[in-house]
Amino acid sequence: MTVQINTDKNIAAESRTEEYFTGQVEKELDRFAEHITRVEVFFSDENGEKSSPEDKTCKIEARMEGRQPIAVTAKDDVIEKAFNSALGKVKSSMNTIVGKMQEKR
Repeated sequence: MTVQINTDKNIAAESRTEEYFTGQVEKELDRFAEHITRVEVFFSDENGEKSSPEDKTCKIEARMEGRQPIAVTAKDDVIEKAFNSALGKVKSSMNTIVGKMQEKR
């Protein structure tokens, strides 16, 4: 499973930050690693330096072998909260999809 972190021009991408988010994705989705080929995480800040409610967005796209990608979005005031919310949505979707795949066997 390859994890790629992307940011817009308003969010500074530091290697330490990328390592943290990559580690969290790998940890939370490890159970599904045999089904996932790649996970892309996109961070954006709608207002740049201005602050407003829920202006940080995290989009996560998980690509599975032989299936359409799973794409989720979450917004929050803090990028970490948006990330955790989006990661939870991906994990929930993966539970459902992999569960259905195992039922068919």
